[in-house]
Amino acid sequence: QVQFVESGGGSVQTGGSLRLACTISNFIFTKRRCMGWFRQAPGKEREGVAGLRPDGDSNLADFAKGRFTTTKDNTQGTLFLEMNSLKPEDTATYFCAASPTWAIVDWDDPSKYAYWGRGTQVTISS
Repeated sequence: QVQFVESGGGSVQTGGSLRLACTISNFIFTKRRCMGWFRQAPGKEREGVAGLRPDGDSNLADFAKGRFTTTKDNTQGTLFLEMNSLKPEDTATYFCAASPTWAIVDWDDPSKYAYWGRGTQVTISS
């Protein structure tokens, strides 16, 4: 069974940066699956932040464009989310996830993902 462990969260001020990491116990597992970053703030639904397809193409939510980048390091078995110019509205728990199949249509739909980490908290103060 594959396990995902997110790390890198913390508290920073507005305009700061964080680099989240998702360590995957069986990295080979992810080579044929779409990977995603999601976030969930208290009282809100989980929303897609970034998606990464097996072929390396990525998608970003509109709020993430120009500020966030997702990459995958195949040598380390780790998925990254680089976040810059952070805002208070970015405060949430961030999760990494993997799809059950090679390709999914809606990368930002959490119901399309079958495997999840437990999340890491990101808090942005004004």
